[in-house]
Amino acid sequence: MLEELFIGFLSIGWKDIVMILVGLLLIFLAIKKQYEPMLLLPIGFGAILVNLPLRVAFEHAGQPGFLKILFDAGIATELFPVLIFIAVGAMCDFGPMFKMPVMMFFGAAAQLGIFLTIIAALLVSKWFPGLGLNFGLAEAATIGIIGAADGPTSIYVANKLAPSILGPISVAAYSYMSLVPLIQPPIIRLLTSKKERTIKMKVEEQDIPKSLRIAFPILVTIISGFVAPMGVPLIGSLMFGNLIRECGVLEKLSIAAQNELANIVTLLLGITIGASMRSEDFIQWTTIIILILGLIAFVFDTAGGVLFAKFLNLFRKEGNKINPMIGAAGISAFPMSARVVQKIATEEDGETFVIMQAVSANVSGQLGSVMAGGIILVLVPILLGGAL
Repeated sequence: MLEELFIGFLSIGWKDIVMILVGLLLIFLAIKKQYEPMLLLPIGFGAILVNLPLRVAFEHAGQPGFLKILFDAGIATELFPVLIFIAVGAMCDFGPMFKMPVMMFFGAAAQLGIFLTIIAALLVSKWFPGLGLNFGLAEAATIGIIGAADGPTSIYVANKLAPSILGPISVAAYSYMSLVPLIQPPIIRLLTSKKERTIKMKVEEQDIPKSLRIAFPILVTIISGFVAPMGVPLIGSLMFGNLIRECGVLEKLSIAAQNELANIVTLLLGITIGASMRSEDFIQWTTIIILILGLIAFVFDTAGGVLFAKFLNLFRKEGNKINPMIGAAGISAFPMSARVVQKIATEEDGETFVIMQAVSANVSGQLGSVMAGGIILVLVPILLGGAL
């Protein structure tokens, strides 16, 4: 009788306490530091809920709790990533990219970390067999996609290629997305000089035909269906959201997708991702290595974009240089990365405005990460002989 009264205290271990503290840290960062609170706060609270005694919020006595129901319905089925991409597509304005097509290359260059991390994951698994990682090509590719800072794509690829590591993959992807304001500035400052960070760029003033805005999401969806068919659910939902925005006859649906749909799904997705941070699954070498490799991928992606911009500047005349910070916005953390780039520019020189170029690179990165995910989903099964 006395044991039942104190079962909550008796059934908790040190690992559970550690994960509860991690959840509290995420909530602190969300509220005090305001690091993407819409993501970090639900993730942090979900981590606390799922590590409380008896795990009642997730599963108890063989019966699923509300967090497991949300996980099975929204993450395991890939429903949440698809819905999020409809909302993101409705938020994306590809106008700046049309005005500055060169920015599309940054969306490609910033995917460098994905492929470098795939190699790193395979090498770590081979060189340190004592850790029991057993990362094959499917697991390595799934870890690499974290570098794109694209949570929905990471979840989608993990579900297809390596569902056994879906939990740490989703946590790493969304945590690093949320921590863009913390992670990217040191990398940008390390790779650029003050002079480079204060390069001013011209904004092309031209009208974008409405026909182009409407045709773009349709053509991208069709083309991706042939180039990377496995990525069609993601690219298709992203482009569908953008078509709702640009068609001009669905304004109410566009507003709803950008606000109500985005807010509701982000709320449910955040707390559900937090629910994957169960101590028995999370505090182990595999998870720690995935988090480290995910961070490395993120760093490589940011650095790849910046270094690509510096490379292009070697061939551009003085007065027509590219502010290399824009390359960092080539990751798909939209619009967080673009805001970070402009904030650094403002801190360096109050008259340096690169937000339009950064947004252009950012939306290009959104497309680039989805295409990269689709290509990985096509190539990995081929390389593995169709065995996943």
